[in-house]
Amino acid sequence: MSSNDRRNFLKSVAAVTAAGVASGCATSNSQNSTTLKAQGKSVMGLIVPKMDVVRIGFIGVGERGSGHVKHYCHIDGVEIKAICDTNPLVLDRSINDVVEKNLPRPDRYTGSDHAYREMLNRQDIDIVIISTPWAWHTPMCVETMESGKHAFVEVPAATTVEECWQLVNTAERTQKNCMMMENVCYGRDELMVLNMVRQGLFGELLHGEAAYIHELRWQMKEIEYKTGSWRTYWHTKTNGNLYPTHGLGPVSQYMNINRGDRFDYLTSTSSPALGRQAYANREFPADHERNQLNYIAGDMNTTLIKTKLGRSIMVQHDTTTPRPYSRHNYIQGTNGVFSGFPNRIALENVPSHIAMQNEQSYQEHLKAWQATGKQGTKPRAPSFHRWDKDITKWQAEFDHPLWLAMGQEAQRNGGHGGMDFLMLWRMIYCLRNGEALDQDVYDAAAWSVITPLSADSVTDRSNSKDIPDFTRGVWKTAKPLGIIS
Repeated sequence: MSSNDRRNFLKSVAAVTAAGVASGCATSNSQNSTTLKAQGKSVMGLIVPKMDVVRIGFIGVGERGSGHVKHYCHIDGVEIKAICDTNPLVLDRSINDVVEKNLPRPDRYTGSDHAYREMLNRQDIDIVIISTPWAWHTPMCVETMESGKHAFVEVPAATTVEECWQLVNTAERTQKNCMMMENVCYGRDELMVLNMVRQGLFGELLHGEAAYIHELRWQMKEIEYKTGSWRTYWHTKTNGNLYPTHGLGPVSQYMNINRGDRFDYLTSTSSPALGRQAYANREFPADHERNQLNYIAGDMNTTLIKTKLGRSIMVQHDTTTPRPYSRHNYIQGTNGVFSGFPNRIALENVPSHIAMQNEQSYQEHLKAWQATGKQGTKPRAPSFHRWDKDITKWQAEFDHPLWLAMGQEAQRNGGHGGMDFLMLWRMIYCLRNGEALDQDVYDAAAWSVITPLSADSVTDRSNSKDIPDFTRGVWKTAKPLGIIS
């Protein structure tokens, strides 16, 4: 693609983005009940006929998509049939990745923003992996399902309340899966905490915290290619939580959101938006396009969600300020708490065998302290007033069965510590074995809708905004996500 062609494509992305953001900013509570009347039956727990081989098409193989292609070259029971991208360079790179693994050469689709539609006309593709700029996610998912294929899309799945309902309505009408690929739900730590929660380790759940705190100002230097070439503009259009799902997905699964509980309403507030402009002033010439933008997204957004069962969830977003990476991954119950980054745990009632290990360790440290003539700080007895930072013993007891079965393979193949590979493997496993996916369109909608509703709340002096019930009441009887054995 020539430089001019690439600029034209980015302009089209910006136009789609602006339209989506404008729709999101116009959202009112009246839109939260959009299309409450179902156009088809619920897809909660949807099981589709078993597939001996899952035939895959890809839309977008730049940053995330190229990694998905590589992973699927190492997963049994798949055929990579076709790949589409507007950039021939990254398209050919992914095709070569497939060929180099001695697999059949996928067909290529390129040449226009809508070249993917030709690929969707094929009858030999079962699922489509969508890894494109955010503004394209919902339109591509809808067209994928309408073409008779299952849609698997990168986060977020939608950017407006209306788009969330589009996804739900289309999935119910076509009876096709629409899964937002929230990879963090397949991290070792998150899976372990899910297992702990299911075994009642923390008691009754009360509160969770989730975040995407990841300094990404450097992406502003990606002008014509890569994520920053389009993602930067979202900071000029929306003042809210731009990227809620990485932290929120796992916490939602801990709390059985959409499967026994659901989001009720939220309130949101943003700090001043200072960091991006300061970075642009420092890193770009005064007349550079990055210095002509008006950055309105607060450097830190904090959103509080209330659930129907009365639980609370704090969700934060900050991709601007200089600070260490964190997703929080915090869950509080009546018996104690787990907190991530770094991992630590504190319980009032500790499982007996772990309590014995803690007491033995304490006695050993106490004897060592006494042997020094009581020099230094005296070791303290185990208590919920202090964090237990030795996670290895908890992993030995509570590692998720899915991680125990596939964790080493996942780590060997990589992708954010193995979570990417494990997610993709699990998707194929469910499709080949006639099992419901771990995430569905209702999760995609509920987790994604936090962005437009947080922006509405920020604009409205942090007044609360109702969160739609995308399940239309099915959450009350839906079965919680179980522990895979």
